Amino acid sequence: MWFDPACPWAWLTSRWLLEVEGVRPIDTTFHVMSLAVLNEDKDIPDDYRTMLSGTWGAVRICIAAERKYGPEVLRDLYTALGTRIHPLKQEKNRDLYVAALTEARLPVELADAADTDEYDERLRESHHEGMDPVGYEVGTPVIHVPGADGLVAFFGPVISPAPKGEAAGKLWDGVLAVASTDGFFELKRTRTRGPIFD
Repeated sequence: MWFDPACPWAWLTSRWLLEVEGVRPIDTTFHVMSLAVLNEDKDIPDDYRTMLSGTWGAVRICIAAERKYGPEVLRDLYTALGTRIHPLKQEKNRDLYVAALTEARLPVELADAADTDEYDERLRESHHEGMDPVGYEVGTPVIHVPGADGLVAFFGPVISPAPKGEAAGKLWDGVLAVASTDGFFELKRTRTRGPIFD
């Protein structure tokens, strides 16, 4: 799964995938994408662009942690960041980053990465590894799942709230079913509720 810690929809999808791990034989790996990178050349409203400028810190910290300690640290770091950003609605700042790093048992000095472009090349690589296979008419969440001819990349599922237990497993079964269908591209309907963090 590719995530930007700022995205509430990616957060819900990540919580669903962790539920799926309890009822199906899967092991979720987390990777970083960036909403700011995704939208940097797009004609978007000024208020959205301003919001995106505040998303660089968390993704840079995630990439710095991945580079120094391996991709396996992203699961706990994303959980620590996402819990503070989404259910707890804390301001994205150094205090949040330090608290999340501490919870994930990572050095708090990684918070310094929020204010540097030192890891931006790797961030863009990770972003493209996730987004290129799915295309650029989408955002996050993005998942890559086993399909008819190897891995298939999808935007979504966009869910609210995240299903639990066997309901999570049934949604996973459905994702695998469409991924195994040659020529399947899209299911979509208008969202009628916002993110529900339970």
